[in-house]
Amino acid sequence: MRQIIALGCGGFSMEPDNPLLDLYILGQAESECPKICFIPTASGDSENYISRFYEFYNKHNCKPSHLSLFKPQTKDIESFILSQDIIYVGGGNTKNLLALWKEWELDQILREAWDEGIILVGISAGSLCWFEDGVTDSFGMGLEPIKCLGFLPGSNCPHYDGESNRRPSFHDFILKKEIKNGIAADDGVAIHYIDQEIDKIVSSRPNSKAYRVYLNKTIIEEELDTIYLGLN
Repeated sequence: MRQIIALGCGGFSMEPDNPLLDLYILGQAESECPKICFIPTASGDSENYISRFYEFYNKHNCKPSHLSLFKPQTKDIESFILSQDIIYVGGGNTKNLLALWKEWELDQILREAWDEGIILVGISAGSLCWFEDGVTDSFGMGLEPIKCLGFLPGSNCPHYDGESNRRPSFHDFILKKEIKNGIAADDGVAIHYIDQEIDKIVSSRPNSKAYRVYLNKTIIEEELDTIYLGLN
C-alpha cells in the first residue's frame, strides 16, 4: 500500500500547540514506535526548522531523525531512507528541493520508498513536490506554475486560504492550461492518499477544507468532505 499525506500547512512547524495533524501522521504507521525522518531540503536545512521537528517528535512515541543534503550524515542515503516508517518533507523553496533531490537521486530513492510502503508526508513545498505540477513562489517573482515529481496525478495548491493570491492564481493557471486540474488545501488540512486516490481528508482547524478544482468550460471548485480531528 502506497501512502502520501499532503499538508496545505500546519503541523509542528506552524501550529506547535496543536498536535492533531502530527499525531494523525504517526498513527498511520504500522509500528507502535515509528521511525520518522525529516527532510528539510526546501528550507536549506534550516537549523531552527530541524530543532522544532525534534522538539515536537521527541515528546512522542517515535524515533525521529533527519536527512541533510548540505551536511550529509551518511553516504548510503538509500539504506537510511528505506529503514524509515515515515518520511516528512518540510516546506520552503520547491524549485531548490527538486533540483537538489535530482542531483542526489533522492527523488528515485523516495519513489522506491513509496513503492515499498514507507509513508511519505509533506507540508507546503513538501506537499506540492509529490504532484505532477502546481503553484509555487519559488522563483521570487510572485506565484508561478511548476512541474514536480508526478507521484500523484494532477496539480496541487497549498495555503489555499492562508495567502490571498493562492486561490485566484490556482484558478488562472488551470484555466490557461498551464497546470492540470487539481486539489487545493487550506492551512491546517492534510490530504491522505492511498495508491494515488484520496482516502481521507483531515484538518486541525474546524473550518479548514480541501477542494477539487477543474476546468469545465469555466473553473469549477468543489469542496471536499473534511474531517476535523478535534472532534475525535
